[in-house]
Amino acid sequence: MTGTTPHPGHPNFTWDDLQYFLAVARTGQLSTAARHLRTSHATVSRRIDRLEFALKVKLFERNPRGYVLTAMGQRFIETAERIEQETDRLQADVSEGATAHRGVIRLSAPEGFANFFFAHQIGDFAERHPNLSLELVTIQQIMSLSRKEADIAVSLDPPKAGPYRIEKITDYRLSIYGSKDYLSSARPLRKREDLLDHPFIGYIEDMIFAPGLDYLGDVHPGIKPRFQSSSIFAQLTATKKGQGLCILPHFIADRQSDLELVLGGDVQLTRHYWLIRHRDTAHVPRFRAVADYIFAAVEKEKDAFLGRG
Repeated sequence: MTGTTPHPGHPNFTWDDLQYFLAVARTGQLSTAARHLRTSHATVSRRIDRLEFALKVKLFERNPRGYVLTAMGQRFIETAERIEQETDRLQADVSEGATAHRGVIRLSAPEGFANFFFAHQIGDFAERHPNLSLELVTIQQIMSLSRKEADIAVSLDPPKAGPYRIEKITDYRLSIYGSKDYLSSARPLRKREDLLDHPFIGYIEDMIFAPGLDYLGDVHPGIKPRFQSSSIFAQLTATKKGQGLCILPHFIADRQSDLELVLGGDVQLTRHYWLIRHRDTAHVPRFRAVADYIFAAVEKEKDAFLGRG
């Protein structure tokens, strides 16, 4: 590596690389930078290595406590921050223009996330982005982004391969719930084995479209549901009507005044929502606006998703 000042005009240099550099420089930790950038620890490490290779300078010293800027890294951060400021100013100018964030976006999402969370945000979204037309598709499997069936997808289990940009939106937690009327006359529930004395409501086993929904066995291998449906709305309705116990996300069940948590200290599952975009269109302003909105809206409701509400 040379001792010359790194020059951002290098043909392999991108603004994305600068964002990774600044995030690590400001936090000193790959994991914290990854959280800020909504990406993975490995991706941040890879991008920093790529940037140093492209610039032919060492920007960080690696040690057990984190990443520490070298003298050259300290000099480079001033340049990077100036470029960041100019980029932010340009984006602000564009966002005020007549063509900013116009067009149609099709968002694919699971029924629970779509109906019990995002549909409640539509009014606020429309107010913030009056020139965007949103199509919300609620289906039982991820639509093909590569075939343009959807522009953005929320998924329980992201694809393991493909030309996608995948970011975790949030963890969410689930527990067992029953209606207050049902529980008032049902057999006592003090431990997991007691669950076998109660009828359960769940998904149709051979129609489970995402491994993350196959959770009855995680609670107790002996549970056999009496009523099964591919729709979480139908499961919720059956639970409220006293047909048995059901595993439901906290952000759905905790808002139902006629439901009660069962074995809350003993049974709690964690699953995840992921945001998926095609790499080729991830940076299109209108797609980015929808993605940013989803992240911000979920962050406001973090306690509900994590069952702390």
